[in-house]
Amino acid sequence: MKIRKNITCPLELTHDVIKGKWKPVIIWNLKENKSLSSLEKSINGINQKMLLEHLNELMEFKIVSKIKFAGYPLKVEYYLTKRGKELLNAIVIMQKIGTNIQTELEDQKQLY
Repeated sequence: MKIRKNITCPLELTHDVIKGKWKPVIIWNLKENKSLSSLEKSINGINQKMLLEHLNELMEFKIVSKIKFAGYPLKVEYYLTKRGKELLNAIVIMQKIGTNIQTELEDQKQLY
C-alpha cells in the first residue's frame, strides 16, 4: 500500500489507508463478522486474492482483525476493530449521500 511520504493533513493519511475500489466495500460488508468465503460472496466482482490483499492492508492499520478457530477445517472470521467501526460510521454517511445523489440523477433522467 502506498502511503504519502509528506502528510500535511490526517485526512490524507485516512484516504491513503482506505482508498481504492474495494476497501470501503469490505468495511461496509464487515458490519458483522464474516468468514473469507462469505465475505467474498457478499462483494460482487472481487476475487479471493484481491480480497486477502485488502484485508491484510486493513489489518496493518488495525481497521480489521481476525479470529482463528481451532480445529479442522481451518475457520477464520474477520471483524471490524474499534477503528474500523469508526470508519464504518463515516462510510454509512457516504452511502446515504450516494443514495441521495443516485436518486437525484434518476429523477433528472425521468425529466428528459
